[in-house]
Amino acid sequence: MAALAALAAVAALAVLLVWRPATILMVGLALLCVVLAAITGTAVAAAREQGGRTETGEATPGQLESLPADLDADTLDALDSAAVRAQLGLSDR
Repeated sequence: MAALAALAAVAALAVLLVWRPATILMVGLALLCVVLAAITGTAVAAAREQGGRTETGEATPGQLESLPADLDADTLDALDSAAVRAQLGLSDR
């Protein structure tokens, strides 16, 4: 998906640079380039995130699945970082 969106973004940019329409079409092509670039970035980020998981969908060892739902930024600021690491089962080293 990322390669296809990147290829389409480059093609739209090439058309925009070579053809140089002076109408609303130029704005439309520019917006299309931006949208396709955003799709490319999102697809690459999703592929990187999937790379950290095994075939069964489980997180690789040493990677946190997610923080507990009751831990937010304010709670983490108020807590001792060593206590938080101990609660999550992380070592200091």
